[in-house]
Amino acid sequence: MEIYPNNYRRDEPMVSDDYIVGLTDGEGCFYIGVRYPKGDHKTVRVEPHFYIKLRGDDLLVLEEVKQSFGCGAIYYQNEKRENHSGCYRFEINALRDIREILIPFFEKHKLHSKKQQEFQLFKAIFKLVEDKSYKTVIGLRQVEKLKIAMNHRTRWMR
Repeated sequence: MEIYPNNYRRDEPMVSDDYIVGLTDGEGCFYIGVRYPKGDHKTVRVEPHFYIKLRGDDLLVLEEVKQSFGCGAIYYQNEKRENHSGCYRFEINALRDIREILIPFFEKHKLHSKKQQEFQLFKAIFKLVEDKSYKTVIGLRQVEKLKIAMNHRTRWMR
C-alpha cells in the first residue's frame, strides 16, 4: 500500500522548519572535507557539506526536506558494515546554496543540540572558503583548528 498515490500532489511540504531542525539535531551533519593536491589539482580544496542520512524506508522524509530547502540532492549510500543496511543521504554542497539557503535557515531556526555549536564552526570555515583565505598557510591553520573543534574525534590528516 502506497502512502501517497502517484497522482497525489501538494504545494506545501509535509515537514515544518521545526521538524527539519529536530531531524538535523538527531541525524544531520555539518562536514568539512579537505583535499590535498594530487594529480591535476595543484591547491588544497576545502569543501563544506551539509547532509542528513536516513534509512531507506525514510526516503520520503528526505524528499520533503529537499523540497523545503529547494536545493540539494539525494543519494543512495550503500552500507558495507555487517548488520547495517543501505541508506539515503540528502546533501547540500553547492557554495551558493550554503550561502543563500542553508546558513540563513539555521540562523533563523536555531538548533537545540551540540549541532548549534558545530553549525557556528561550519559558518566560520565557510567564511574562510568564501573569501579564499584558506589558501594561505595561516588560513588553512584556522580551518584545521575549527574543523578539529567541530568534532573532537576528527584528526587533521594529510
